[in-house]
Amino acid sequence: MCGRFVQSQPPDWYARFFSVDSILTEALEPSYNVAPTDPVYAVVQHDSERRLATFRWGLLPFWAKDRSMAARNINARAETVADKAAFRESFAGRRCIIPADGFYEWQVVAKGKLPHYIYGRDGGALALAGLWASWRDPGTQERVRTCTIITGEPNELVAPLHDRMPVVLPQGAWDEWLDPGNDDTDGLMRLMQPYPAPQMVEHPVSTLVNKVANNVPELIDPLTTPAADQLSL
Repeated sequence: MCGRFVQSQPPDWYARFFSVDSILTEALEPSYNVAPTDPVYAVVQHDSERRLATFRWGLLPFWAKDRSMAARNINARAETVADKAAFRESFAGRRCIIPADGFYEWQVVAKGKLPHYIYGRDGGALALAGLWASWRDPGTQERVRTCTIITGEPNELVAPLHDRMPVVLPQGAWDEWLDPGNDDTDGLMRLMQPYPAPQMVEHPVSTLVNKVANNVPELIDPLTTPAADQLSL
């Protein structure tokens, strides 16, 4: 799964990286510990224009009665995303890219779980495959845009840490993925392959990332104390 990630850059940085035509969001606070239901940047396409906007992480399909299911829908499984009720409509025509400087996975070790930070070797953003939806709060009538990150099989780098990882799209797949008129389900499924391991790097980090309240740049620094000491905190 993908339960925490990093978005620390300003919107214009992500806009340049993803060749966005317009920015439809105010700047969010840099986050080194993005958690479920937090606001996040996402790239979408509308009327042939690529846009950067803000969404709440945790997808709410239009038929959701309230916001309670959002935290359960932070991830969608690539194997079932085209058919599962909560995601199939968004998969058909509301696909997005969620920029991430990197993401965290927790490795099961003898004394607990050790967090690792995984990121692109070239220092650029990772293009996490996502879906989005628009939901209206039945009580306040507020329109809320939400999103989810698709997960699939891990590559050779992530497999020793976790049995799943976010689907990361190579640049050559961005246009095809974002096109809302693309209804080639088989073709879209083929895009959701494990990202090449040689293009990624990882290192263990402090267990401080386990607490959502901790949100500082030091969270992504390589671990300098023994893992056993970290897990005893």
